[in-house]
Amino acid sequence: MGLRSKDAVNQIKENYGDVHKICTLLKTSPTDGIAGSQAEVALRKSVFGRNFIPPKKPLTFLELVWEALQDMTLCILEVAAIISLGLSFYRPPGRKMALCKISDAAADEAEEAEEAQWIEGAAILLSVVCVVLVTAFNDWSKEKQFRGLQHRIESDQRFTVIRAGQVIQVPVTELVVGDVAYVKYGDLLPTDGILLQGHDLKTDESSLTGESDLVKKSLTEDPMLLSGTQVMEGSGRMVVTAVGVNSQTGIILTLLGVGEDDGKTKQNDKAIKTADESPEKSEEAEGQSPEEHGAAEKKEKENEQKSSHKKEKSVLQAKLTGLAIQIGQAGLAMSILTVAVLMGSFVIKHFIIEKRIWAAECTPIYIQHMVQFFIIGVTILVVAVPEGLPLAVTISLAYSVKKMMKDNNLVRHLDACETMGNATAICSDKTGTLTMNRMTVVQAFIGGTHHKVIPLPDLIHPTTMNYLLKGISVNCAYTSKILAPEKVGGLPGHIGNKTECALLGFLVELKQDYESERTQISEDKLFKVYTFNSVRKSMSTVLKNADGSFQMFTKGASEIILDKCCSILNSSGEPVPFTQDDKDDIVTKVIVPMASEGLRTICLAFRDFSSSDSEPQWDNEDDIIKDLTYIAIVGIEDPVRPEVPDAIRKCQNAGIVVRMITGDNIDTARAIAVKCGILGPVDNFLCLDGKEFNRRIRGPDGVIKQELIDRIWPQLRVLARSSPVDKYNLVEGIINSTITKQRQVVAVTGDGTNDGPALKKADVGFAMGIAGTDVAKEASDIILTDDNFSSIVKAVMWGRNVYDSISKFLQFQLTVNIVAVVVAFTGACITQNSPLKAVQMLWVNLIMDTFASLALATEKPTEALLERKPYGRKKPLISRTMLKNILFHAFYQLVVVFGLLFAGEKWFDIESGRNEPLQAPPSQHYTIIFNTFVMMQIFNEINARKVHGERNVFKGIFTNSIFCCVVTGTLIVQIIILIISIPNKYLPCLREVDEGPPKEENIEAEQAKDSTEIDYGEQEMTRSRILWVRGLSRVHTQSQVVKAFRASLYNSIERAPNSATTI
Repeated sequence: MGLRSKDAVNQIKENYGDVHKICTLLKTSPTDGIAGSQAEVALRKSVFGRNFIPPKKPLTFLELVWEALQDMTLCILEVAAIISLGLSFYRPPGRKMALCKISDAAADEAEEAEEAQWIEGAAILLSVVCVVLVTAFNDWSKEKQFRGLQHRIESDQRFTVIRAGQVIQVPVTELVVGDVAYVKYGDLLPTDGILLQGHDLKTDESSLTGESDLVKKSLTEDPMLLSGTQVMEGSGRMVVTAVGVNSQTGIILTLLGVGEDDGKTKQNDKAIKTADESPEKSEEAEGQSPEEHGAAEKKEKENEQKSSHKKEKSVLQAKLTGLAIQIGQAGLAMSILTVAVLMGSFVIKHFIIEKRIWAAECTPIYIQHMVQFFIIGVTILVVAVPEGLPLAVTISLAYSVKKMMKDNNLVRHLDACETMGNATAICSDKTGTLTMNRMTVVQAFIGGTHHKVIPLPDLIHPTTMNYLLKGISVNCAYTSKILAPEKVGGLPGHIGNKTECALLGFLVELKQDYESERTQISEDKLFKVYTFNSVRKSMSTVLKNADGSFQMFTKGASEIILDKCCSILNSSGEPVPFTQDDKDDIVTKVIVPMASEGLRTICLAFRDFSSSDSEPQWDNEDDIIKDLTYIAIVGIEDPVRPEVPDAIRKCQNAGIVVRMITGDNIDTARAIAVKCGILGPVDNFLCLDGKEFNRRIRGPDGVIKQELIDRIWPQLRVLARSSPVDKYNLVEGIINSTITKQRQVVAVTGDGTNDGPALKKADVGFAMGIAGTDVAKEASDIILTDDNFSSIVKAVMWGRNVYDSISKFLQFQLTVNIVAVVVAFTGACITQNSPLKAVQMLWVNLIMDTFASLALATEKPTEALLERKPYGRKKPLISRTMLKNILFHAFYQLVVVFGLLFAGEKWFDIESGRNEPLQAPPSQHYTIIFNTFVMMQIFNEINARKVHGERNVFKGIFTNSIFCCVVTGTLIVQIIILIISIPNKYLPCLREVDEGPPKEENIEAEQAKDSTEIDYGEQEMTRSRILWVRGLSRVHTQSQVVKAFRASLYNSIERAPNSATTI
């Protein structure tokens, strides 16, 4: 298959003789294909391989974990936690321990805290592990979901083949070597093959060769059809000769390492690069020194690494990234300031005010305090940096894409989902999108008579009937067929082009058998076929008669074909002259009335070429398709989908302008536009055809002017008789326009190969899943699996829902960010300790990022989303309403937290935790602050469900089961954390039953320890404490419960020996 053109033809002749000999060797029939039994298909797969190229191996879960660990913030936390964990096990030797106490009042606390110091570092490591595992799992599930999406896209692709003489469609993965396949305009070839028969067949091989010129395919010039190439014109049949990894696409992808591990991939990439290098480059490399060569290789590897990690960002993700950077910079400044304040206050207090000496034995203790300060600063940075925003976008998009599949939107590019929420214009096709694509001939003008219903066969002259039968049967693709109804009273099935099926159905209603006509004139007997394209707007088929004469049948746009006719069949079936006045009369009395009723008009004609004349130059179409004889004009009805008018009305209410772009004539297009609601009875909008549109947008020099387009597009609603180039020019003009405040966001639908440029140019391209060609699907962002316009409206809803979900999450997270950072910084400045410990803030961060993104990003869309205008590309993410909610919620939370921080001990009659040492376990005071803070976040999560000023935040809350589960789960985990974090000294029932109070001599020894002078007031206090302990000891012998209570009370007394109120 590596040969092209004449080389391939010569090779086939030398080795095999002709294509039919190849079919014999492959044990297949050029006309009937393979037998198609399961056993035969399985045998061919085992011998020649499957038509499947293994995808590149995805990253394993451990590899995703390693990628998540590369986050710089997490790395800093890991190092700090490991240092803290290591230093927590260090104890200064012997008597020097006393020198390392940071404060006398905290001596007792420090001894109790020493055994629990390791918990802080271990808990931070555990939190890091949780964050890493959650991130890796999200990446893994996202990769799995999109591989499933790609598999679905591939499994939906079908190709037409002949098996056992029957034309059937099979999945592309089921194609086998020896299959005889039909190829037609718009196909993306899934296998390699050799042409058996072709009609005006041209392919685009730029994906393989880089050459943009179309390659004409024929049995005598170039019969090789290659996988991955696109059929741009014509039709034909081919025999499949290579599939899967043995095809041209498979060979290239195998060289690129698809389906292999990374090591092999790099080797293959290097091999390809080496093979492609020019001799000059090789000579230049030979002249390099080993050092230069090594440096070049190193640089090349760096470039490969950079390119491999490059990821494309969508518009919304880019906005969020910019916002995250700004917030992160503010958080970094706050964290650095917090660490500086903590370290400065520590140094000033202990080495300047208390005049302590830095003892070598105490260095690890001091470093441990420094590490704790550093951990607090890093934790503030972790809380401030909204790394949950990209996660929220990913979850929201992944959730939306999954749900959109149920709404008949197959999303190929993630950013299209969110972009569709900002759409301001939709340029839609008519056939199949706005209409049902169920075409039926309902009127006909034959033999000078306008039949408003299908006439009886007896009313048509036999000669005219023969022309109708022969012209429609052979001048429609042989893949177009009418099938019998599946059930009694049902509608007949249509296979192939819908317009051609309508014409074949017309023959069926006239009691004519088109199958027998096709049997007599098989497809391989067709002499020449001019296939339909957007330029011709017609199709013509040439037959060669036995006497050497030729007969051509043509069908196409009525006014175009009518203009090329010079005679007409009268009621007797005889051709008579056809003057211009006759043509104008038919246009006025037949074509315009049909079009005004929304009917597509098709003209049928023929031409005879005499055998006495020289054979025409068939490549000169202008000389061939002229001097035609008119047979009939038929009016084809394609009913408007019943749900389309309501869908268009919703778009208009949502601020989206719907424009119809069609190939029908302007009267038909206007009638359909009125039925759909695009045009109103009294609207003053523009309806133009392709010629008028081009005249208006081009200057005297023939060049398109943007200022001329700007005069048209705001009022344009219908573009008729348009070509794909017209569609592209309109889309480009709207996008490039600057006459509106916001740049227009344009969505476009398309089904043809030539619609590809417009689909690519549009902000969102919709391809038709049923009628769309493979080329159109490849160029699109979203595939409409039902070809229905109402599915586009659902895509708008999901797109706006993504934007709202991110806004909800943003409002929630910024509120938490402001409160957490301000509380941590203020606490560090005033109390030299953060009210929220590092582990607690990491838990809050987990609530903010993963859980909140999961809860708020999975809200379902509602019809209310279509009652607002598009947001606009440049609108800031934080609206005024959101800013008001963020500031007022933050103010409320700060008032509550600071109230608890500075007055909580009075409100709840507990000890103050403000003067606790840094390593002390959580106090009852700070536990209340932490729990209150988390509870406010949980309820703020409910508030964040509404970001547009709605009053009822609970509306629809139970429709989102994920949100309810996340909130409930967070609440349960918080309760568990609260129970674990309360020290045993505040839960007397948890202490051992036989534990008694401290001995009196312990108190005396403790009092005498390190005392350098006698304080008689202190001695009196000690005697009072001893008497108090003796009293408690007596009570201890009476009851275990009272003993436990007394132990708790004793601890309270011991905590405040200098307070007169406790004695």
